[in-house]
Amino acid sequence: MPRPGANRAHRSTATTLRQQVYEQLRRAIEQGSLRAGTRLPPSREHASSLGVSRNTVLWAVQRLQAEGYVEARVGDGTYVSQAVAATSAAPQGLVAPPRGLSRRGQLIADTAARWRPPLAAAKAFRIGAPEVATFPFVLWDRLTRQASARQRVDRAQYLDPAGDPDLRQAVAQWLWASRGIRCDAAQVVVCSGSQQGIDLIARLLLDVGDEVLVEDPGYPGIRASLLGHGALARPVGMDADGMRIDEAATRWPAARMAVVTPTHQFPTGVGMGLVRRQALLQWARAHDAWVVEDDYDGEFQYGSNTQRVPALCSLPGSERVLYVGTFSKTLHPGLRLGFVVVPPALVEAFAMARAITDRHAPGDAQAVLARFIAEGHLLRHLRHMRELYLQRQQVLISALADASDGAVQLWPSDRGMHLLHEGAPGTDDEAISRKALAAGVMLAPLSRYAMQSPRRGWLLGYAGYDTPEILEAARVVGALLRGAA
Repeated sequence: MPRPGANRAHRSTATTLRQQVYEQLRRAIEQGSLRAGTRLPPSREHASSLGVSRNTVLWAVQRLQAEGYVEARVGDGTYVSQAVAATSAAPQGLVAPPRGLSRRGQLIADTAARWRPPLAAAKAFRIGAPEVATFPFVLWDRLTRQASARQRVDRAQYLDPAGDPDLRQAVAQWLWASRGIRCDAAQVVVCSGSQQGIDLIARLLLDVGDEVLVEDPGYPGIRASLLGHGALARPVGMDADGMRIDEAATRWPAARMAVVTPTHQFPTGVGMGLVRRQALLQWARAHDAWVVEDDYDGEFQYGSNTQRVPALCSLPGSERVLYVGTFSKTLHPGLRLGFVVVPPALVEAFAMARAITDRHAPGDAQAVLARFIAEGHLLRHLRHMRELYLQRQQVLISALADASDGAVQLWPSDRGMHLLHEGAPGTDDEAISRKALAAGVMLAPLSRYAMQSPRRGWLLGYAGYDTPEILEAARVVGALLRGAA
């Protein structure tokens, strides 16, 4: 019989000795070296053989007993439980592999694999990354500490899945002031960012096989969410006014929903004109369909207040529009807070769907954000970020032109957090992006966001990077893009 823990515990490792002993014993049981019914050595003898204290062995054995791997027999010792026999009976080489992904799961995995959002710390020119270093964390912490003991206790309970009432009220007032959207606080459902908002919409408003119009090129996270609920993402080409809805209506007459980014189309950056917006709303009414407005960076418009493009949801006839907003761009993605504005009749269903997904957002974060908005801190922060982002955009344009000897001329934009440099059709934008990444620069290829669109190019995020970072990354990218021009 193999002696349990034949390998002496290593004191030099970071793992605690008792954890090592536990893992050695459990591994021996699971792999069949210690079979069901085998008696473990006395704890003193076992501890001596391992060179550890008896208490270390006792802790490991007690944990295994609590988990059902071993059982103690009064006056007779400790034995490997008979319950593990079923798991160790079959030879390892004959165990059938786990069942693979469903067809729907494979579609999700394939879509996500093409997109593959990076997990590493943000570095230029990663898109969608806001300025975080200058976020007013001290102010945020002060607002957090101002909560009373009673408030902290209340927020530690199960909360309304639709969101903190004060936050919903603050969001509704903010939307009216900043985006021209008239809605009641009861229509605001708080969620964990825009991705969960879109997931809730697909979960509640679509059936398996329903067709959804999506922008091409467009945001892959939307397509992956739709696929996850069995919907069919139907690509619609873009022009200077956004999604070509008339063409889409002819090509996909059975579509039940359209998902758009009308203020600043992702990733091309075009804005949807008024005529096209009205055509989209008319399509929704005529087809009894929904329109999802993903306003992911609509707060970052760099003209005066009178020049800002209002939200699609603010137009007359927008009753069939669901508005998705997020604080991941306006504040920071670590906050994990966003919201959906839904018709009153759907609020309860959305709240219940949120409840069975992850119950609700953390109460403390919601409460602090409500005060952050109500006391005017969000407005001040955004004013500062708009000035900073516009400045960084200008630095990027100048730096890339210099680094490429004038071969790359980026067009300035009055909104957003990234710029697009479009290449000729057929350009291998992925190859250049790989070279940039090897040199330490993130340069997202446009093809990664396309379904059928032949458009190629590169996206350059500038919002989250200071001048030295932009200049350094521009030197790398300028040389690469100069050769592709």
